[in-house]
Amino acid sequence: MAETSGERGAHLWYGVDVGGTKIELVACDDSLQVLHRQRVTTPARDYPAFLDAVAALVANVDAELGRQCDAIGIGLPGVVDRESGLGFSVNVPAITGKPVVADLRTRLQRPLCIGNDLQCFAISEANGGAAAGYPTMIGAILGTGAGGGYCIDGRLLSGHNGLGVEWGHWTVPATLVAKYALPIHDCACGLPGCIECYVSGTGLARLHRHLGGNAEDANAVIAAAHAGDAAAIRALAIHLDLLGHALADVVKAFDPHVIVLGGGLSKLDALYRDLPAAIAVHLFRNTSVPPILPPVFGDAGGARGAALLARQHARAH
Repeated sequence: MAETSGERGAHLWYGVDVGGTKIELVACDDSLQVLHRQRVTTPARDYPAFLDAVAALVANVDAELGRQCDAIGIGLPGVVDRESGLGFSVNVPAITGKPVVADLRTRLQRPLCIGNDLQCFAISEANGGAAAGYPTMIGAILGTGAGGGYCIDGRLLSGHNGLGVEWGHWTVPATLVAKYALPIHDCACGLPGCIECYVSGTGLARLHRHLGGNAEDANAVIAAAHAGDAAAIRALAIHLDLLGHALADVVKAFDPHVIVLGGGLSKLDALYRDLPAAIAVHLFRNTSVPPILPPVFGDAGGARGAALLARQHARAH
């Protein structure tokens, strides 16, 4: 699928958002206006096919636009070891243990900046998005997993290991485990009891099943709650409390001026109404909850953020 619009600018930046099901590339001008958009299916378990897919996508867009970009930003799911360049990803297991950074540089033959897909969402919303104008922001993704990114004055702070704000892999507190008689799930990251196992969209469905329901995904839980299903209503209440605790810890750790939600659950209107109070009960007295905002760019934010990351990296070097 491809879309092209707008005028060619002096500079051209590509942003590539790699997900478990699709790889999306956007070509942006210097103002981050999207000139072209194209996506392909992710070969999530075949490493050579994965490299081929990214290289072919870049070559196709080069051909469509009649030129090469100045630099490419790629948002990968999971973590890339800063020293070895080896990847680790649950959603795209093909890159786990592979020298993905070196191999992509060899294939693409142009300046390349690698980031985390969740962090790319955050930097996009910090620049022209919902968090524009705020000194600091947290982008909090609630999708298949949970995590985010932290930006200061529009620039991403990724940290020593590039982990940024992996709040989804903080451990669910023992007090809430006991309060709701929660099972301790093994997270796909390899650690037990990660909060994303309970507050992600996948986690919400898991909570419903724990309470005797049979929902396969978050949308089914929400629909069941609207229909009056007691287990679904209870699951949403527990989810809200767990998420409130998790984001209260984010506030205590980073004290952001705003939190922007992303992922499938960011479309749940009730979160913006109820989440501030759910966060407040887990904070110190007289501590203000920052605004909780929906994203401006939605699903397009990851690729746009990767292009912005490429632009920032090129200008810094």
